[in-house]
Amino acid sequence: MKIIKNKKALSPVIAAIILVAVTVAVSIAVAAWMGTLTSTFMGTEQLKITNVQFSNSTATKHDIIYITANNTGTSPVTINEVWVNNQRQNSVVENKTGGNSLPLTVSANAGIVLKVTLPSGSYWVAGGSYQIKLVTSKGNQFYYTATAPTS
Repeated sequence: MKIIKNKKALSPVIAAIILVAVTVAVSIAVAAWMGTLTSTFMGTEQLKITNVQFSNSTATKHDIIYITANNTGTSPVTINEVWVNNQRQNSVVENKTGGNSLPLTVSANAGIVLKVTLPSGSYWVAGGSYQIKLVTSKGNQFYYTATAPTS
């Protein structure tokens, strides 16, 4: 057999460069795919306090704070504690039903309104600044600062 030396082929250097480029492209695609799988299976806990309203209850002689929170994460969030100005609140119920108390679970992409009745003898002060803290079952803390109305 006669060896033909005129045929042109890829040089070994060019072939190696093409192999490396293909390998890198495939690995980037697999990494992106695995990242989306991981974020789907590993739900994120994200709670956003969107509104705080202050109210007086003349019937019970206690002040009430309504906290609106939305779960913007991908997994349900369980609220275990509510704090107002570094004081843990014990009288917290879901405003819609009025009977469900802590812990309260908020589904993903859902909201909740919490009714916080301040303890006897505690009143919010007009124009005062109040820091709201919600603590979840996973230990995450979500903060919001609100100012009480002046009138």
